[in-house]
Amino acid sequence: MNLRQARLRRHYSAETVAERAGISRKTLSRVEQGDPAVALGIYARVLQALGLVEDLAALAHDDVLGRRLQDLQLPTRKRSPRRDRSDEEPKPES
Repeated sequence: MNLRQARLRRHYSAETVAERAGISRKTLSRVEQGDPAVALGIYARVLQALGLVEDLAALAHDDVLGRRLQDLQLPTRKRSPRRDRSDEEPKPES
């Protein structure tokens, strides 16, 4: 989702969205650029200011891969891997 486009489609100024989210315009700019250093809570406040908070709930709504992995119930390895004995000295034969 492009938050800047969502803001522009609604004809909201950056000042308006920043004020409604309780953040600075600079922080809003970082959010719109997708800066990973911005706290997730700030993203949620911007989504709420844009009326898109329902989209946040949909992020992990259907975890298809997680469900498939759970359904497979992959066995866990109970033994450690075999050691490579090629560099050890051979045992003398009796």
